[in-house]
Amino acid sequence: MSRIGRMPIAVPAGVTVNIEGERVMVSGPKGELSRSLPSDMLVNLEGDTLTVSRPSDSKKHRSYHGLTRSLLANMVEGVSKGFEKILEIVGVGYRAEKVGDKLVIRIGYSHPVEVTPLPGTTLDVEGNNRIKVTGINKEAVGQIAAEIRAIRPPDAYKGKGIRYAGEIVHLKPGKAGKVVGG
Repeated sequence: MSRIGRMPIAVPAGVTVNIEGERVMVSGPKGELSRSLPSDMLVNLEGDTLTVSRPSDSKKHRSYHGLTRSLLANMVEGVSKGFEKILEIVGVGYRAEKVGDKLVIRIGYSHPVEVTPLPGTTLDVEGNNRIKVTGINKEAVGQIAAEIRAIRPPDAYKGKGIRYAGEIVHLKPGKAGKVVGG
């Protein structure tokens, strides 16, 4: 059995799960998510516990087992707590500001870069150099955070750019100078 797939999912108070064939709808205090899951997987709701089981031990069913359980667990956590990613901007003159619901980043290019949030996500700026991405869909939060980081990834020599909070950037040594007189 899949170690991840066989773990039960606890459904907290205030979260409702509705299973209609392949479609699973989860609603809670933060919002509502729905998703089509693989049709072979059997999702059962007993009281306040969700369980996922598979019909056979074929390779396809084994691979879908853990995936289905993880997707359901992320949906339940998203509508109850939500997800967030924090990005830091490092560099002299690099900054971000919020204009309406868009994010305007000045990061050393000849023009400011505008970022529009994906549906279901919000972008906030703390100070000039911290960007907070929040939402109920883990995939959307991770996707928009990755797109923002890709605008200017951390430089390998000076460390300037956009990085995740807590990300360790290993700096390469610069050029070694010539030995004079030798």
